[in-house]
Amino acid sequence: MSEEGAAVAEYSDDTKSMGDKIAELTLKQAKELSDYLKDVHGIEPAAGGAVVMQGGGGGEAAAAEVEKTDFDVVLTGFGDKKLNVVKVVKNLTGASLMEAKKMVEGVPATLKEGAPKEEAEKIKAEIEEAGGSVELK
Repeated sequence: MSEEGAAVAEYSDDTKSMGDKIAELTLKQAKELSDYLKDVHGIEPAAGGAVVMQGGGGGEAAAAEVEKTDFDVVLTGFGDKKLNVVKVVKNLTGASLMEAKKMVEGVPATLKEGAPKEEAEKIKAEIEEAGGSVELK
């Protein structure tokens, strides 16, 4: 197929100007515009549709990223101090001694889901102090 027969789109100066302004928005500005269009004009993006912003100022895009605040605490190992790790898991989860032992022996085991960052780090420190290993996901 030849290029000669392809239609060339013509855009008005207003459309070009508006498109250029939208393309230059930071992530924060794009989110604010999206919220404005939804709240004031009732305009929402189509289901499954997402606006993809090209990175212009990498610093702004990185700053706009949302820091993860909730973590799943996953026991990944118990080292050579299994009994100590079982005791800590029992105390942290409120499980019986047998349930805690099964969790420890069945690694990887999720000890807590959706824990705030501070709580997740505290749990991780306690498990590691007892000789186990933990991942925050």
